[in-house]
Amino acid sequence: MEVSPATARYFEELVAGLESAMQFAAAARARGIDPRTEIEIPVASDLADRVEALLGYKGIAARIRELEQEMSREEAALRIGDDFAARKFGETTPEEILDHAIRGAMALLTEGVVAAPTEGIAKVSLGKNDDGTDYLKIYYAGPIRSAGGTAQALSVLVGDYVRQALGIGRYIPRPEEVERYIEEIRQYNNIMSLQYLPSEKELRMIIENCPVCIDGEPTEQQEVSGYRNLERVETNTVRGGMA
Repeated sequence: MEVSPATARYFEELVAGLESAMQFAAAARARGIDPRTEIEIPVASDLADRVEALLGYKGIAARIRELEQEMSREEAALRIGDDFAARKFGETTPEEILDHAIRGAMALLTEGVVAAPTEGIAKVSLGKNDDGTDYLKIYYAGPIRSAGGTAQALSVLVGDYVRQALGIGRYIPRPEEVERYIEEIRQYNNIMSLQYLPSEKELRMIIENCPVCIDGEPTEQQEVSGYRNLERVETNTVRGGMA
C-alpha cells in the first residue's frame, strides 16, 4: 500500500520511539529491581510474529508466512500440524507435539490477540483405551470461549489430524463415560446457562463419534451425583471447559 511521505515519516517516528522506549525498559529491567529481568511484552510486526511471540515456538513465524502465501489461514492452521508432527520446531514427545500443534493452530486463527491458545487449553495428554491403544485428551479451560466456535472446533480437528499422523488411536468412550458427559453438560447448563444445549440424542452422537477425548479442569463448586468416581475421569466436579 502506497502512503504519502508525511505518513511514512509518521510511522518511522512511531517505530523509532518504540525502539527507544524498549531500550529504556530493558536497561531498567536489567537492574534486577523488578520480579523479572526481561520485558514481558514482545514486539511483533505481523501475525506470524505475534504467534511466535505469544507461544515461544522458535521458527514458527517464518513457516506461517510461507503457508499464508499458498493457502487460506484455516488451511495453514491445519497444515502446520504436519511440521509439528515432523518435529521441525524442536518437539520431542507425542504430547509436546500435540500440545504445540493445537495451540499454534488456535493462535493463528485467533490472530494471536486472545488468551485462548495459552489459557484456554490447560494441558494435552494421552489416555489408554480398553483395547490397549492410546488416545488424545485435550483439557479445556474457561478462556477457550474467547476463541470463538470456529477456533474451538478447529482445535479438536487439528488434534485429530496430528494424532493420526503420529499413529495414535481414536478415543473409544466407555458407556458410563458417555452418560457422565450427558449428565455433566446438563448440570453445567443449569449453573451457567449454555448458549445452546444439544439434545440427549445429539450429545450421545457427538460423544460416541468424536475421535478426541474432550476433557477439562474442574471449575465449579458442584459435583455430579450420578456417574461418579469413573476410572478415566479425574474429578467428580463439573468441568466448565469441557462443557
